[in-house]
Amino acid sequence: MKRIIIIFMICMLAAGLCSGCSSDTAQGKTGDRLKIITTIFPEYDWVKEILGDKADKAELTLLLDNGVDLHSYQPTAGDILAVSGCDMFIYVGGESDAWVEDVLRTTANKHMAVINLMEVLGSSVKTEETVEGMEHEHDHDEDGDHDHDHDEDHEDADHEDDHDHEEEYDEHVWLSLRNARIICGVIADKLAELDPDNAGDYKANYEAYDKKLSALDEQIGSVVGAASVKTLLFGDRFPFRYLTDDYGLAYYAAFSGCSAETEASFKTIVFLADKVNELKLPAILTIENSDGKIASTIRENTADKNQKILQLHSLQSVTSKDIEKGASYISIMNDNIAVLKEALEVSE
Repeated sequence: MKRIIIIFMICMLAAGLCSGCSSDTAQGKTGDRLKIITTIFPEYDWVKEILGDKADKAELTLLLDNGVDLHSYQPTAGDILAVSGCDMFIYVGGESDAWVEDVLRTTANKHMAVINLMEVLGSSVKTEETVEGMEHEHDHDEDGDHDHDHDEDHEDADHEDDHDHEEEYDEHVWLSLRNARIICGVIADKLAELDPDNAGDYKANYEAYDKKLSALDEQIGSVVGAASVKTLLFGDRFPFRYLTDDYGLAYYAAFSGCSAETEASFKTIVFLADKVNELKLPAILTIENSDGKIASTIRENTADKNQKILQLHSLQSVTSKDIEKGASYISIMNDNIAVLKEALEVSE
């Protein structure tokens, strides 16, 4: 029903655009400024960094600016209209963005530059993974590049219906700094194509930003290398697979990254508490906007009951107010590094 409503809105808006818009409006021009729309905060911040002091050359919009994460977002008619008329549109490209494909198929704007993060990353995109202990384990095949020190009880599950549905992909590609570097390069190239007069500036801005991302990547590698603990445990959803895979960390969690579940079973609580005991983990993690109840319950079921409850930020619900206060992709990732030091017991 949700998709039918969105398609109806698209058709109505498309009819209005075709009958009432000039060619400049249909192509998204705002005077001489590029109209750029992004779905999530990391994309928005990457564009802002690459624009640099040429920010006045673009009207940059973040669609998900009110704290709603990608999995819960439903576009308004205004959002669809804005996307249909922009010069550049950047989106993640996973199941949560299914509405985008309908917009792109019906828009009259054939000049739009479109960046689908998951298409950019190609074969490096990972299928959604369910590890031992997670609620509602699914019979998804794991891609072969993942090597956790988990028990593999779920491998014996029946996979007869694997071919009856499409694989679900892990959408949280922005949480890998290595992915971010690749995507930012594509953004810089597209900006240069749209605004060739300032192509040199965009390239220079990208190169300077890429050095910052590379430095953060090296810093996390150093943190993990110095860590006495190599496992993260979440009393929450787990959207950090790309990050943990980059640095060879193992993990356990109550739910997968895209799960809509909020209540963990007693079996899950006990399993995770036992893992805290077994691995002598100093911390139980949550993501932003969590009430922490599951993490607290896990702690109460451990032997020591003294673990820290720490928050790792997934950058899924950054608001316009956060941006006004100076939040950036790099500042949040720096905050995450500080949390990792505590969770992995890295001595200064």
